[in-house]
Amino acid sequence: MDQQKKTTSGALQAPLTAPSNNPTAAAQALLHNPGAAQALANNPGAAAAAQAFLGNRGATYQPLLNNTHVGQQHMGVPGASISKPSTGEALMKGHTGSHALIRSDRGSMLSLSDDNVMMKQILATHAPDGREFDVRPLLNLVEDILNRATQHVDFLVKGTTQDQIEMEEKALQANHIVMLEALTYTIDRIASELSYKALGGSDAHATTTAIFNLLSSYTWDAKLVLSLSAFALNYGEFWLLAQIYSTNQLAKSMAILRQLPSLLEHTAPLKPRFDALNNLIRAMIDLTKCVVQFTQLPSTYISQDVPVLETAINLFPTAVYWTIRSMVACATQISNLSSMGHEFGISTTESWELSTLAHKLRNIYELLKQQLNLCYQYIEEKTDVAFYQLLLTLFDPNALHIDNMKVLKALIYDKDDKLPLLDGATKRQVSLDVLRRKNVLLLISSLEFANDELAILEQIYNESRIHATRLESQYEVVWIPIVDHSIIPLPEEMQTKFENLQSTMPWYSVQDPLVIKKPVIRFIKEVWHFRTKPILVVLDPQGKVVSPNAIHMMWIWGSTAFPFTSLREEALWREETWRLDLLVDGIDPTVLNWIKEEKYIFLYGGDDVEWVRRFANSARSVASASRIPLEIVYVGKSRKREHVKKVVGIINAEKLSYAWQDPTMVWFFWTRLESMLFSKIQLGRADDQDPMMQQIKKLLSYGREGGWAVLSRGSNIVVNGHSTTVLPTLGGYDEWKVNIAELGFDMAFKEYHDKLHDVAHPCCRFQFPTIIRTPENMRCPECHRVMERYTSFICCHDDQGIPGSLF
Repeated sequence: MDQQKKTTSGALQAPLTAPSNNPTAAAQALLHNPGAAQALANNPGAAAAAQAFLGNRGATYQPLLNNTHVGQQHMGVPGASISKPSTGEALMKGHTGSHALIRSDRGSMLSLSDDNVMMKQILATHAPDGREFDVRPLLNLVEDILNRATQHVDFLVKGTTQDQIEMEEKALQANHIVMLEALTYTIDRIASELSYKALGGSDAHATTTAIFNLLSSYTWDAKLVLSLSAFALNYGEFWLLAQIYSTNQLAKSMAILRQLPSLLEHTAPLKPRFDALNNLIRAMIDLTKCVVQFTQLPSTYISQDVPVLETAINLFPTAVYWTIRSMVACATQISNLSSMGHEFGISTTESWELSTLAHKLRNIYELLKQQLNLCYQYIEEKTDVAFYQLLLTLFDPNALHIDNMKVLKALIYDKDDKLPLLDGATKRQVSLDVLRRKNVLLLISSLEFANDELAILEQIYNESRIHATRLESQYEVVWIPIVDHSIIPLPEEMQTKFENLQSTMPWYSVQDPLVIKKPVIRFIKEVWHFRTKPILVVLDPQGKVVSPNAIHMMWIWGSTAFPFTSLREEALWREETWRLDLLVDGIDPTVLNWIKEEKYIFLYGGDDVEWVRRFANSARSVASASRIPLEIVYVGKSRKREHVKKVVGIINAEKLSYAWQDPTMVWFFWTRLESMLFSKIQLGRADDQDPMMQQIKKLLSYGREGGWAVLSRGSNIVVNGHSTTVLPTLGGYDEWKVNIAELGFDMAFKEYHDKLHDVAHPCCRFQFPTIIRTPENMRCPECHRVMERYTSFICCHDDQGIPGSLF
């Protein structure tokens, strides 16, 4: 066809010499320079084509067209009436809402009714025939093509290094190849539609609708992936030539036909165009992947009538329409670049349109992503409930298991893709198989694990390993840390605290605290009653719970309590008596030697320095007057660690008595004493009327208020008294010393003390923090009445108070 004579030079040269039946070329002249109206007026065909091209872009460019019409009137040139709508305009007459929706993101909005008309037209094409196939392998392949293509764009424009991303091997599996063969015809038809309509300058909405008609029998996700596949076929071929044309003669010849060498030599002016293409393509990929993710949601836990999913599904037609519409826009840009050369890239108008489409897709993507996250939350809640029920079934007392693997996998990690445990001895990751058919002690705690507790546990554990063949060493410990799953990933501070704790443990531990699922944590809290204090749940070789918390047994008897069952706990209590060995066993060898030597021993405590001074001096004076071998041991108080340290310092300076220097010894004494009470509570025997339990409760109560002292001769405890009775007894030595010859020192002391006790009757108090299970009621160890329940608030002004103290 004849070309018009050149009327200008430079940037407008190519557009003005373009064929008159190329509306894009004609319109570009007008877009680049409104003064070109006169040139277009000399060519009525070009002017009409420009009318059609720009008319499809809405009112934004109408002033330019009006200027062209004025030019024609001024020159008196006859031609086709510009006001007569083109074919594209006729198609878009009722569907200009699609353009308005683009412009709405920039501040211009068309009526909602026009948008509804457009979407009704799209929905009318949707008639799925029930065919379903997994689009993910095809999407993986398409994503690989587009990623490499857009990376190549970045390389050409920005000079960046391309990252080589290996395509997933599953996309090349035989069954996927068969699937591709079945879809090739459809993909080719869409690719042809995109190429043909882009070259012909067809209306974007009409092209999009035509593609919808081709895909009427497919589901929404399949429409997206098949369309994206067709686009990737064209776009990938374009950039494949760009990538290899300089080294491959065949590619070079083909590239010349597409004007690629000229195009690639002028990458700088094209940078806005390439950037806009890149952004839009990535938005298309993201939105497509998001829609596909909805199709992968497990129908077992979420159905299409669930509101969060129903809302998303209602957005699918809009998402698919604008994604395919964006493919059409991208195809048009590539066609323009190929057919018109680098000069076409000077305009920023087309880049603006691509950016606007990308903005729209991002908005739709954010909406769908939000719904997808809500769907995941819904599914997580459903799966958590199901998993919790599974745990209840697995740990049912009547459930039978061959070994402990099923319950351990449910509790810790149920997949085989990684090693979930860290061996504390070798610091290597290991599988759960190391625990198969063994007695397993689950050490459950928060990250607030006191050094004292850890040190004593480690000592007990290491002692049991010295004689590995003994029965009491046939168990394994696994640390299960409980962390807040609402904070993911863990803050650096928490991660560091976890790693520091883990590094000190000689036993097994969970490699990552986040592998412990939320329903497992719920089970541990609701069924095993974990609060914040460490508990030690014991599983036998078949995974059955034989003790809901053996931590008390471990503190009291150490590995002697193996196999740490409730039956073993009751048996050990039947063997115990109220003796000094029970109170100080495993804490201080010096005191144990005094017990063997049958010495008189005063064990005393409290935080009142004046009372400590008076008691120690009085006790030594009485022992000297009575000429008995008396040892005095200060064991501090269950709390106020820093204050206890000061008292110990005064005792040492004034040489008042023997005192435990290590705060861990003080902590362990009171922890063992508390564990004795809680062991009885756990066994339902807290109110047993046996003398031993009454004495334990008395000592714990005395330790809460003021000072106290326990007098023993060897292992036999004679008196367990409060400060209000013990010190007066020592002060009244002159009154009861006459009975020493007949009764002995110990019984004479007891007789006088008991008389004072019957008069004084100090109050008994037990305070249970909310972090532990508390008994419904408790009887007083003095009068055996049911004690009154109070709520109290306590502050000891001690930031380094003994962690985990119960009283």
